[in-house]
Amino acid sequence: MRITVISPFVDRQHGTERAVADLIERLSIRYQDQIELYAQRVTDVRTDSSSQASKNDRGAIRWHRVNSFPGPHLFQFLGWLILNRSARKRSENATSQKSEAIFSAGINALDADVILVHVVFHRVAELQSSRVTFGLRAWHRRLYYSLLCSLERRIYRNPAVTLVAVSPHTAQQLAHYFDRQDVTVVPNGVDAQHFSPALIASIRERSRRDLNYSPNDFVALLIGNDWRNKGLSTLLAAVSQCHDLPIRLLVVGQDDQEKFRSLARELLIADRVQFVSPTSDVRTFYAAADVLAAPSLEDSFNLPVLEAMSCGLPVIVSPHAGISHWLAHDRDSLLLKDPENSAELAGALRLMATDSAKRKAISANALQTAAKFSWDAHARELRKLLVSAAERKARYKKTQA
Repeated sequence: MRITVISPFVDRQHGTERAVADLIERLSIRYQDQIELYAQRVTDVRTDSSSQASKNDRGAIRWHRVNSFPGPHLFQFLGWLILNRSARKRSENATSQKSEAIFSAGINALDADVILVHVVFHRVAELQSSRVTFGLRAWHRRLYYSLLCSLERRIYRNPAVTLVAVSPHTAQQLAHYFDRQDVTVVPNGVDAQHFSPALIASIRERSRRDLNYSPNDFVALLIGNDWRNKGLSTLLAAVSQCHDLPIRLLVVGQDDQEKFRSLARELLIADRVQFVSPTSDVRTFYAAADVLAAPSLEDSFNLPVLEAMSCGLPVIVSPHAGISHWLAHDRDSLLLKDPENSAELAGALRLMATDSAKRKAISANALQTAAKFSWDAHARELRKLLVSAAERKARYKKTQA
């Protein structure tokens, strides 16, 4: 197949972007599909430029670089919608070829055939509206989410668009907000060879040394952006309640650090918290950690949880994370009842830090659960939907001819 894939960024540093990277690599290698990738930035993925590849280069990933639009998020996103559409039109006019199906990771285009939903902005906007904030930044955020919600209503309510959710959690939200009862659930996957206990063990000593952790430190890891939604405030409060234990907190992601540094200082744990920017090899952080904490307020899936489990790392997970659908409390994870309850989270951290037998048992079971997820299965199921969408679109064109 010739498939157009639309995603602003494709890399190995972030969850959604990493999922797109694994998907297109498998479509190109395993199925010899020709991928026309429209993105502003691509790293850690083998691609050809659109000018180098031939028209019928099977298995190629052709990157069509989309220009970025300056300004705040609202203008950047509007620019992205316009510029990726115009880039696709130019390419179609130059080659006289159209893709059989258009795939988008979220609302990146108005004409996608198959959309994999990683986040429902209606739900995010609800969470944001619960905060009473003022100022230019808050005003901009409200406008930005208003635009995203408007696009969701227009696109997701269209029955001609095939919607795919990464979890039943997200599928339920799509049914609730847009009355879509036909959503297919295709969970994210994990590369068990790339994220393996043996590999993590081989780099653990170096990773901990590079991050300045001693052998006695018990390191809790949080990965992700939008730290308020990821539950960082609750996690900081939980760490402060374990002052008698050598718990250190490693926060990996991109957000406004200062307000969380300020909170850490108020809680007298500033010396226990380290903020680090994402890198292309997230395994460094899993290797340095002793437990992954994910007390998020909302998460369609939470890919780092699955990757940590595949590495043999015990996980503490919010019930509002999509992956919790496949987890069992006190078997392959510790599932929180209330992710905003710092005392409950502190108890889970304390258990993991002090009970090595429990920690090992949960890690072993987590490894078995993670083995049920793969990017091969993810790509296979999505490709079935892409084929079906392409066939449906071809039939419609025949009726219009």
